[in-house]
Amino acid sequence: MTRFSELGLNEDLLTSISYLGFEEATPIQEEAIPLIMEGNDIIACAQTGTGKTGAFLLPIIHRLMSEERDGISTLIVVPTRELAIQIDQQIEGMSYGTGISSIAIYGGGKGVDWQQEKEVLKHGSDIVVATPGKLISHLNLGYVDFSHVKYLILDEADRMLDIGFHEDMVKIISFLPKERQSLMFSATMPSKIKSFAKEILSNPKEISIAISKPAEGIMQIAYLTYDQQKLGLIQSLITGKKELSSIIIFSSTKKQVGEIVRALKRKDINAHGISSDLEQSDRENVIKKFRAQKIRVLVATDVISRGIDIANINLVINYNVPKDAEDYVHRIGRTARADTTGIAITFINEDDMYSFQKIEKLIEKEIMKLHPPAEIGKGPDWKVSKGRSRGRGNQRTFHKKRRKGGNRRNSNRRK
Repeated sequence: MTRFSELGLNEDLLTSISYLGFEEATPIQEEAIPLIMEGNDIIACAQTGTGKTGAFLLPIIHRLMSEERDGISTLIVVPTRELAIQIDQQIEGMSYGTGISSIAIYGGGKGVDWQQEKEVLKHGSDIVVATPGKLISHLNLGYVDFSHVKYLILDEADRMLDIGFHEDMVKIISFLPKERQSLMFSATMPSKIKSFAKEILSNPKEISIAISKPAEGIMQIAYLTYDQQKLGLIQSLITGKKELSSIIIFSSTKKQVGEIVRALKRKDINAHGISSDLEQSDRENVIKKFRAQKIRVLVATDVISRGIDIANINLVINYNVPKDAEDYVHRIGRTARADTTGIAITFINEDDMYSFQKIEKLIEKEIMKLHPPAEIGKGPDWKVSKGRSRGRGNQRTFHKKRRKGGNRRNSNRRK
């Protein structure tokens, strides 16, 4: 492993990060930091939890410390307010004592927040971390001064494209100087990301680290369940297990989040929900309590599948199989962070088997499939139609068998 002291970073910066316990660089940091310090545009692909935030913050802070700063020097654009807040907090920790200032700009705040953001955008902060929608609201009013921006960073770029921020990002970039250093970080590298990179990057260096593979420390298990069995199965899995003190349950819908929370509270399980429906202050409060382990179970939509860094999460439960195989990696990546261990459990109903098989193909691993405990009842048999893998129950070896015409109902559903 390469130590940060070997990467040529400013001595005061090294002192600051040493207080945070940072001594050795992760692979993405080892590759990206020297390239960024040299002034290259880069496009970097690395999954969540690999240290990519430090990979761009450290060299940017290093460069800012040696430059004359006049107004906003760095713009970091991210898909969610949770990620904006987290990056702003990391900047504060890494740059402690350096005099570098930063602000997070995101939706869901109050009028006083808007006024504070307006003043900073008019008069300058060294680093601005922003979500696209809120930043454009300020840009449209004409007082934002981006004329001194030297560094643009797009973090979780694939996620921003997935949720429809392409035009917003193009508009934001139109306000920036053409002469700048641009960095794009993404957890995946689909063709749309490569096309977008060509639009905004200049002769970028490419970095790709451990794409779409869950951490080795995660024990992955799946249960074959009917929907009506899922709540009972959650209770069976966590009741009486004091060692599972920090649990995240991911649900695909906001409505389901509420239903799960209410069901768990009826069983005296300390659970709280978080989704985009919550006011920002309430979301921050829930996450703060969960981080302090005052909340045992956090039930959430994919709003926190990226951009939330909480240590010692013991268990992640996928109440539904995510339709996007990459989202599975991000969800279960909330546990087993920083070389720890954790458990990831996914509930698979009859309609989710094909989606789960795509996940197994992506991560190049066959996940053990179990039926619920006897008191809950047997779940559906594993069966993927149209010539794909077939099996029964909790068998771990699937046998391929061609069927002429496949399963008509499933075949039509996928069209």
